[in-house]
Amino acid sequence: MAGKGKDKPASKVEKGKQAEKQQKAKKGEVSFETEMHAAQEKYKAKGIRWGVAHIFSSKNDTIITLTDLSGAETIAIGSGGMIVDVDHEEGSPYAAMQAAYKVATSAIQKGVTHINIKIRAPGGHSSKTPGPGAQAVVRALARSGFKIGSIEDVTPIPTDTTKRPGGRRGRRV
Repeated sequence: MAGKGKDKPASKVEKGKQAEKQQKAKKGEVSFETEMHAAQEKYKAKGIRWGVAHIFSSKNDTIITLTDLSGAETIAIGSGGMIVDVDHEEGSPYAAMQAAYKVATSAIQKGVTHINIKIRAPGGHSSKTPGPGAQAVVRALARSGFKIGSIEDVTPIPTDTTKRPGGRRGRRV
């Protein structure tokens, strides 16, 4: 009888763990990285299909748009703001990495195997260097199993531009 008593709590613990996993799956708390690995196993590539990952990375947010080679058809979209709830965390490398895994999962399901990466900073009068999320996105996409053809910086840099805001004496604080 002692053996039966020990088995019941173990099965209750297992049932509890399964129920907890189901609740997390319902809430969407499952890691995007695990979803991406599941998609890799489920969807095997039938041939080579290219895509272009357009990454806009400022200090406040990181936006990833994966399109076909012409840029006309959008395959997947993700941003730091879709992942985290707090506004000041949208530009963080963690949010950018999770957004990249989300985009990778969607792209793998649609058959994309190879990508070219185009990184863009705000440019113009603003910062001409990409934000902290850009490098995290490139690493996450490479880890996702895509073959990367090229990585290029497409930040708009003015050769001759309009007058900077602030006036002759600059912004007075």
